[in-house]
Amino acid sequence: MTISKSKYQLFLLFLFFILLFSCQKQPECNTKDFKTGTFEFAQTINGKKEITTFERTDKLQIETYNGRTDTASVRWVNDYEFILQKLHPRNRAEKKAISMKFLTTKDKTYTFEYSFVGETKKQQGSVTKIK
Repeated sequence: MTISKSKYQLFLLFLFFILLFSCQKQPECNTKDFKTGTFEFAQTINGKKEITTFERTDKLQIETYNGRTDTASVRWVNDYEFILQKLHPRNRAEKKAISMKFLTTKDKTYTFEYSFVGETKKQQGSVTKIK
């Protein structure tokens, strides 16, 4: 059985692309430094910059926003993902758990994606570690 020259060239081209894309440098994601500490999350709401400060331990996240403090349990799924569940929800929406996933880390900042558990719509944000 012989392989035609064009099939051989196609195979080599295919192999080249596999090697090229598999060797790309992956974004840094060192989550150990971000599992616990004090953090800030900034977002713009109705044209105004809003800042949320939170402290995360291995099992809890205590968040302060507009003078209101909420506490959530933290359950680590793996080194890159965890589930937040409010301990004292005030309404039905707050009862929904939130899935958090680290995407990249750099210096004192990490980017993440989040969604309500079971929902496909995901959003992204970035957080800065302050302590």
